[in-house]
Amino acid sequence: MNTVLSRANSLFAFSLSVMAALTFGCFVTTAFKDRRVPADIHVSKVMLKNVDDFTGPRERIFDWNVKQLFLYLSAEYSTKSNSLNQVVLWDKIILRGENTKLNLRDMKSKYFFFDDGNGLRANKNITLTLSWNVVPNAGILPLVAGSGQVSLPFPDAYETTKTY
Repeated sequence: MNTVLSRANSLFAFSLSVMAALTFGCFVTTAFKDRRVPADIHVSKVMLKNVDDFTGPRERIFDWNVKQLFLYLSAEYSTKSNSLNQVVLWDKIILRGENTKLNLRDMKSKYFFFDDGNGLRANKNITLTLSWNVVPNAGILPLVAGSGQVSLPFPDAYETTKTY
């Protein structure tokens, strides 16, 4: 009745139940934490290819249940045909243990603007928003928008780049 396989099965089931309870406890202790922090975005020159400086604290975001952050900067604008257009300009993955102060200077746009309806050129209200996804060790993946935004007009002409 109490064979080696039966005892191994009981031990495995008990260990799995304890691990599930610990994982749920890890999730519950940080599930309702507010992960919004102020973020400052400064644009020094608009060329439709560069977005420059980002600063913001990450001390309140990182805790023992956070594995990494996925930061991304998006531009939102409206056109006659669409009330909301969003373009991701830049993203970065930050692992736990890296610098807790976000201070990025002279960042280049990682992705190209794709303007399918000429809505970016000469648009007077482009809003840049820094957002992030918190990747926890256990639990849900919250999507957080930073409290810092900047609105700016875009120029009338696109910049041309040299091709060799």
